[in-house]
Amino acid sequence: MGTVAILGAGVMGETLLSGLLRSGRSAGDLVVTARRRERADELAERYGVRVLDNVAAAEAADTLVLTVKPQDMGALVNQIRDHVAPGNLVVSLAAGIPTGFLESRLPEGVAVVRVMPNTPALVDQGMAAVSPGRSADVAHLEEAAELLRSCGRVVQVAEKHQDAVTAISGSGPAYIFYVVEAMIEAGVVLGLPRPTATELVVQTLYGAATMMRETGQHPTVLREQVTSPGGTTAAALRQLDDHKVRAAFISAMEAAAWRSRELASGND
Repeated sequence: MGTVAILGAGVMGETLLSGLLRSGRSAGDLVVTARRRERADELAERYGVRVLDNVAAAEAADTLVLTVKPQDMGALVNQIRDHVAPGNLVVSLAAGIPTGFLESRLPEGVAVVRVMPNTPALVDQGMAAVSPGRSADVAHLEEAAELLRSCGRVVQVAEKHQDAVTAISGSGPAYIFYVVEAMIEAGVVLGLPRPTATELVVQTLYGAATMMRETGQHPTVLREQVTSPGGTTAAALRQLDDHKVRAAFISAMEAAAWRSRELASGND
């Protein structure tokens, strides 16, 4: 994999950096850049990695991971384009930036892989989807996937599915937090102290997710196991159905995918 440069190391960039170090990568093989000098010094002190400017990092790296905000991507690529060589791999973690946007601005032959990560990468439980550009081959794709595996799981999707991925796993943690907020509020309404309600809900969520992963059973089967005829769960689920909660979730994710498509079209 050679030298990996993480350009624009904000929260996600630092998450990837710390994951790579925990997974056994040498700090000597990692280079980072940051917009603010204080931020760069902080990363150097915390992780023992080299801190360079964007141009020097691009020249030093075999693999460049672009973690800047989408609106800053054009300026970054213009800055480094003459310092990226054919054969280099560019991995973009910026939402809504198509591989074609980068390929059209980088030298011919530079492989580009697009990634949609999510915030649970912060606790090594991320879910990332990778999509190859025109010049990226199987080896490039595996290299990008290996980077992301340092802080979670990875799937490969065609780039046309990245809007759906954004709606499901990219934005998905927010939907879960939204539901958790509502369940905690319900506990408070029912008379529980807020800390108790919070512990009950968070552990229930963690336990339910673990059951799905470890049993491999369909969520419908697991739901039915909890739902006794005429019981408390059935009464609650009836209310959720009456309020069209399932349909609301589907509509919400369709809206997220549509918004992702709109944002991407502005960066073609």
